[in-house]
Amino acid sequence: MIEIAEGCALAGLPPMVRLVLQGRAAALEAAAASLGLEAPPPMLRAVSGAGGTALRLGPFELLVLPASEGWAGLDAALATVPHSLVEVSDRNVGFVLEGARAADILAGLCPLDFALSSFPVGMVTRTLLDKAGAMIWRTGAQAFHIEVWRSFGPYVEGQLREVARGISFSLLAV
Repeated sequence: MIEIAEGCALAGLPPMVRLVLQGRAAALEAAAASLGLEAPPPMLRAVSGAGGTALRLGPFELLVLPASEGWAGLDAALATVPHSLVEVSDRNVGFVLEGARAADILAGLCPLDFALSSFPVGMVTRTLLDKAGAMIWRTGAQAFHIEVWRSFGPYVEGQLREVARGISFSLLAV
């Protein structure tokens, strides 16, 4: 983690398996069961189980982050259910942004309200960070997991750092 503003750090995530599942209720339920979840997460929420994390990005879509490199269990659970399961591990890159000013930094690039009361822990959404499409998941009161297409990674990282510099400067000017 590298501090980008006072009390706020940014780090790139290591390579990980990322899967996009699209399907009706039966497919989402089968996937949830294979991850050790009681049910698919509600809309715009993330839930973790022994087999990994499911992030509900749409009525018929999950981003699945398996707990291990293998996803044979998920593939087997979906074998008899109509669905689309695509590995996007190489397409995406992830970041962790955490600290007291993390929500302020994100707000500098996005019009969403990142106050804890409006964007609680476990909430996930697609949005834009400046000009780049992104997925933002609040993993803690002061922590966010950010996913962007790999080609936008350096741009988004630079924009996050730029906003953090502005916040740090404004704190010094007070």
